[in-house]
Formats: sequence, C-alpha cells, structure tokens
Amino acid sequence: MSKPRDSLKVACPQCATQVPWNEQSPYRPFCSKRCKLLDLGAWANESHRIPGEMALDETDIDAMLESLERGQEQR
Repeated sequence: MSKPRDSLKVACPQCATQVPWNEQSPYRPFCSKRCKLLDLGAWANESHRIPGEMALDETDIDAMLESLERGQEQR
C-alpha cells in the first residue's frame, strides 16, 4: 500500500496563511470566509484591478463616433 500523499498547501491571498488544497478547505485558496469576502470587497471597490486601458465612457464614445462620421463625409 502506498503512503497517503500530503496535500498541496497554498498561501491565502489575503493573509498568507498556509491552506491545504483539498475538499476539507471549502474556501480555498482562501483560509476562511472572512478572507474570501475581504478579497471580494477589494475587487468591488476597485482596490484590486487588472491592468489595461481605461474603458471609454458614453461621451468618449459619442465623440469618437462623430469624428468617424465626419471622416467618412470628407471622402
């Protein structure tokens, strides 16, 4: 019989506590529901962001469409 393998452990993204990656850790990769909700809150208030270009707002889109229409009219 083979020896049971130790489960992989990962650091909680919120507090760095070591969390076993198995079915007994329902909030993985977080160590607790609290850490999971703190992380979700950081995304909701935009403390966490994925880098990229800023999204256009409605006035920017309208101005872009107007300039494209003028460019097509000049042809």
